[in-house]
Amino acid sequence: MSPIDTAKLENDRRILELLSQTFPNVSAASTEIINLEAILNLPKGTEHFVADLHGEHEAFDHILRNASGNIKRKVSELFGTSMREQELRDLCTLIYYPERKLEYIKAEENDLDDFYAVTLHRLIAVCQSVSSKYTRSKVRKALPKEFSYIIEELLHEAPSDPDKEAYFKRIIETIISTGQADAFVVAICHVIQHLGIDQLHVLGDIFDRGPGAHLIMDTLCGYNHFDIQWGNHDALWMGASAGNDACIANVLRLSLRYCNMATLEDGYGINLVPLATFAMETYGDDPCENFVPNIVDTERTPDKKTLQLLARMHKAISIIQFKLEAALVDRRPEWGMGSRKLLAGLKPEKGLITIDGVDYSLKDCRFPTIDKEKPYALTQEEAGLMAKLHHSFRVSDKLKKHIHCLLSHGCMYGVYNSNLLFHASMPLNADGTLKEVAVGHGRYKGRELMHQVGMTMRAAFNDDTPHDEREFAIDCFWYLWCGPDSPLFDKSKMATFERYFVEETATHKEEKGYYYLLRDNPDVIDHILDAFGVEGEHRHIINGHVPVRINKGEKPIRANGKLLVIDGGFAKAYHHTTGIAGYTLIYHSRGLQLVQHEPFTSTEEAIRNGTDILGATQIVELSAKRMRVRDTDKGDELAGQIQELTELLHAFRLGIVKERSLK
Repeated sequence: MSPIDTAKLENDRRILELLSQTFPNVSAASTEIINLEAILNLPKGTEHFVADLHGEHEAFDHILRNASGNIKRKVSELFGTSMREQELRDLCTLIYYPERKLEYIKAEENDLDDFYAVTLHRLIAVCQSVSSKYTRSKVRKALPKEFSYIIEELLHEAPSDPDKEAYFKRIIETIISTGQADAFVVAICHVIQHLGIDQLHVLGDIFDRGPGAHLIMDTLCGYNHFDIQWGNHDALWMGASAGNDACIANVLRLSLRYCNMATLEDGYGINLVPLATFAMETYGDDPCENFVPNIVDTERTPDKKTLQLLARMHKAISIIQFKLEAALVDRRPEWGMGSRKLLAGLKPEKGLITIDGVDYSLKDCRFPTIDKEKPYALTQEEAGLMAKLHHSFRVSDKLKKHIHCLLSHGCMYGVYNSNLLFHASMPLNADGTLKEVAVGHGRYKGRELMHQVGMTMRAAFNDDTPHDEREFAIDCFWYLWCGPDSPLFDKSKMATFERYFVEETATHKEEKGYYYLLRDNPDVIDHILDAFGVEGEHRHIINGHVPVRINKGEKPIRANGKLLVIDGGFAKAYHHTTGIAGYTLIYHSRGLQLVQHEPFTSTEEAIRNGTDILGATQIVELSAKRMRVRDTDKGDELAGQIQELTELLHAFRLGIVKERSLK
């Protein structure tokens, strides 16, 4: 601040007084300015972007452990010319899974002391490399208490320095001789994992299909630096937790479709016995061929009797779902979804259904709970079943905890370092302009639409929300799941009923919104970025939601590099259609890299044989110079803090704010 603006200092006196509570004198303020200026010149931290995890917890856990290949890259840079490929793989696997890999090594290694000595030197070198872009303070916070002093000493001493070589060597020898080698190896491996990712961005759809969404949420709840952009599957589970019965039915249907009972029963304690009992009593003589679960993991294939029960449960909850959705359509006519009420067109005695005045063939004509006169009314048994299921979802403490995590770390969109993140779509008109969408009593588009949708979702969990507003917010979760103008869906319809019951595949087609049709146009992408105030020479939209079908020639990089679609299909159910097993986007100090993953077999296979899931790595952009913290959003924040501290310095020196001694 030069020249000194004394009038501004006087106006800011109250703020400066508050700031002086933390920095009470010239010395303290100066020290912090020096510290912040130094941080601005550190390399930019590594950001990782993942999308559409769909309950594949083992693959997600592996990606966190290997930092999407960033750790392997560091190991190769350090030892690529001095170690064989198998040795590199073994070292990487040790870093990813130290506890379990040590068990195999100890069973096969003849000279453990030599192994420990060599390995500890290598691990320290890797740790030095991944920690080099952080301050000592940040690294210190990542260290385990029991070894923090020793690790810090080793990280900041060079074993090649003749004056320190004996000191460094003796520390390693003592770690081994005192029997602490295993614990120390495990500790330093976890530090390497921790420092491999500076910020994790999850672009939605944590839930459904795979067996471990609850385990992914457990991991995220204990993770340090992450954010979530909600997806339609996340919204569905949020709605179920809030008490939306149509969402509850959809959650159950999807879980049964993919034979995924673990998340419901083991993860959240949802009692499925009432549904099983109802299904057997009501559909006991129905083979339910069209509802046999989609088994993508052969190791989890149930026996024939269980498979039949799951099929009957699947059909039972599907019929209930269609009835509950019709009630929502009637309650919210402004959504314009009356065409999704299809049960009234059923003519099972003729094997037909009438949709929009056209008769189509039915694949299934058994509807024991549908009254022709009142097709959308729940039977007494169905209503009783839903009351029990509703209660089970509402009282699940684990589900409440995970939804709280989604709310506290999530939003509809995020802007980070010139990247606009949202899960699926941005509603557009045919000409590529932003489309106005009704939310409650207002109409919104672009950034305002995403903000209003997010606030509506939060209102469902706020006890202070007026009753009518809260009921509307709870209903909205279903619209976000499958509504035509939902930014989490944006298709003409979700043809669930047609896929189950109608022979003619033309009825299964879901017309995509204009965003999906126009997103290859760089001008359209620029228009959206402008509307969200995203600046920078290299700015992007990053999406998930729609799997990239590599085997059909689709590309994840679109609109001349301005749009990156990173849903390559983590879910095993997608592998046969995408040809790969997902993407991770990495944004480090040298630029953007897209990592294509191969299918993950199992954690056991990765540990035993050192297999990884890294496929091709594609350079999206390379920076002409290494990016520093000052080039990031964090840098802008720190620059603002430096300005405020500089003002405080001047205020101290002019006597506007009085200095105090440190306590």
